[in-house]
Amino acid sequence: MADTDVKKIKKRDGRIVDFDKEKITDVIFKAAESVGGKDRKIAEELSAMVADELNAIFDGKKIPTVEEVQDTVEKVLMKTGHAKTAKEYILYRQKRSELRAEKTAVMGRLVETKLSVNALKVLSERYLRKDNDGNIIETPNQLFRRVARNIASADRKHGAKEDEAREVEQSFYEMMANLDFLPNSPTLMNAGNEIQQLSACFVLPVGDSMEEIFDAIKNTALIHKSGGGTGFSFSRLRPKSDRVKSTKGVSSGPLSFMKVFDAATDVIKQGGKRRGANMGILRVDHPDVMDFIVAKEKDNVFNNFNFSVALTEKFMKALEKDKEFEFLNPRTKEAIRKVPARGIFDLIVMMAWKNGDPGIVFIDEINKYNPTPNLGEIESTNPCGEQPLLPYESCNLGSINLANFVRDGEVDYEKLRKIIHQAVHFLDNVIDMNSYPIDKIKEQTLKTRKIGLGVMGWADMLFQLDLAYDSEEALKLAEKVMKFIDDEAMAKSAELAKERGVFPAFKGSIYDTGKKEDRVRNATRTTIAPTGTISMIADVASGVEPLFAISFIKRVMDGQDLLYTNKYFEIISREKGFYSEDLLKKIANKGSLHSFDEIPKSVKKVYVTAHDVTPEWHVRMQAAFQKYTNNAVSKTVNFPHSATTRDVENVYMQAYKLKCKGVTVYRDRSRGEQVLNIDVTDAEEKKAKKKEEKKEEQRDEICPECGSKLKFESGCATCPSCGYSYCS
Repeated sequence: MADTDVKKIKKRDGRIVDFDKEKITDVIFKAAESVGGKDRKIAEELSAMVADELNAIFDGKKIPTVEEVQDTVEKVLMKTGHAKTAKEYILYRQKRSELRAEKTAVMGRLVETKLSVNALKVLSERYLRKDNDGNIIETPNQLFRRVARNIASADRKHGAKEDEAREVEQSFYEMMANLDFLPNSPTLMNAGNEIQQLSACFVLPVGDSMEEIFDAIKNTALIHKSGGGTGFSFSRLRPKSDRVKSTKGVSSGPLSFMKVFDAATDVIKQGGKRRGANMGILRVDHPDVMDFIVAKEKDNVFNNFNFSVALTEKFMKALEKDKEFEFLNPRTKEAIRKVPARGIFDLIVMMAWKNGDPGIVFIDEINKYNPTPNLGEIESTNPCGEQPLLPYESCNLGSINLANFVRDGEVDYEKLRKIIHQAVHFLDNVIDMNSYPIDKIKEQTLKTRKIGLGVMGWADMLFQLDLAYDSEEALKLAEKVMKFIDDEAMAKSAELAKERGVFPAFKGSIYDTGKKEDRVRNATRTTIAPTGTISMIADVASGVEPLFAISFIKRVMDGQDLLYTNKYFEIISREKGFYSEDLLKKIANKGSLHSFDEIPKSVKKVYVTAHDVTPEWHVRMQAAFQKYTNNAVSKTVNFPHSATTRDVENVYMQAYKLKCKGVTVYRDRSRGEQVLNIDVTDAEEKKAKKKEEKKEEQRDEICPECGSKLKFESGCATCPSCGYSYCS
């Protein structure tokens, strides 16, 4: 069989592209696999026959359309006796046709793209350019080209020639278009557009004066308007009832001012595309910390804030020894009173169990790895906790899609090295192309040039490698992969430093060692973000999380629900012969595979979900990635609804001992609204829910002032230790 003279084909959108026989081999083999076929050589022979048939029909005189090529594939399959494969191929064509119709409905026109329908929904809602009437005027590939061209233009500022800059642009475009790497949302939204604010993470100081507080609110508004999220420590603010010398009055405390920040955020739409997000941190030694811990007990308060308590080494030592702990007035630095450390900790645990807030950050562990201690202490993080920053610093993030780096059952480290180097180059360029909301942020950011390269699709990589998330092998691989990323990111940063210079605050930093290899361009290089929407664009599991469910609903974009089913599970179910539409529907109602006897144990072992993974393994995986991450790891420890407060406590202590920089927990359905949902119909879950609701009604309340247990009588509560009281 001779090679075909057909060199081009005509796509449905009218484009003329190269004819690729290998693509025909791929689709024939996939159809054959679904009916038990295992020999790719047969698919190769059949695709060669398709090529011969096309050559005979068109004889080089006409360019065939995609539909004509597919008709020829069907004809060859039927003629050669592969009726079952032909049937699957016909079904494949039908599904692809339906998929194109869905994509056309989303985009308003036919767009040739490999992106999923859900990815297009996210892009069309938030990222793609629109005209004044709200019509989409940009395709996904045009978005990636816009971003690539804008970010690559920074190379010209560093002396690159025109052809060199174009080559960099193409490399940036390809790694985004191929979904090997995606930058944080503000870069995708704003690069090459009017706003040109490209960073996701900001930390602002909140000083202990009315002027400083409202300056911070103004700056927050500017950041949220341009698409960023903000973190604050309110630990400098004097406690409630403390004296205010200038007015002869008393302070209302940090929480009262946090309400103002929350209200301001509520009325600002981030670049017209998403709501603002904040991190509010209060040190555990602040006198108002008990009020802070319970501040989000009720729903619909502080909706624009994540809360975290900054735990110190001093506090953790007092907790371990069951001793008292001092509250310090931040204005005078004097001790106000002592309370049992256990009481504070128990209240944190109780509230985190109840609704997920507050989280905790180990602030001394964070500052232990502060790369520029000469510039000051780190006191807060960005809204999701993965990016500790100095006051007025910002950071731009990006994530490598690990799902794309498996080849022949192995991690493709050569490809990974290439993308790491391109991504570090990209993120360093973002710093130069950024339009900063205020001058002070620009000044601080340029001093340290922090970037945060992370990952997404970790669970998808494990599926392809046939490794269970909760296994020792997966932990070892996590350390190996992240160490490789961290090492290569530093190597590329050192290379950029030779070309462009070290970060300006290098002198006195932890890298000021006199060693050539420590002369880096960026004070930090690696961060693991939650990758919410960009992982949806890439159609992979977020960050380093396990899959939430085999099929699940994700609530996004002002209440819209998107249904997801894991593609790797569908492939393995076909390969193992237990695939059926009915089974997938049942799984969609459960999320987990745990209760399905028809699924092989070997498959259930690998395809675990967030709620199949025990909390201990969640923390161990976070610690494995943290070991080789400069900044921090955004990770949620998921609990079933039936989890106890003791379970939460154990996770917190484990995270502390494993040197995590913080930890966030979430007990399923502990809030009325949650982002990820599965349909829980299991009788045991319902039984457990009733049991926990009964326990909640009967539980002993804890005094917000001192942490002691309250006594109840006739609807009123009093604290036997400090006299605090309230009546319901």
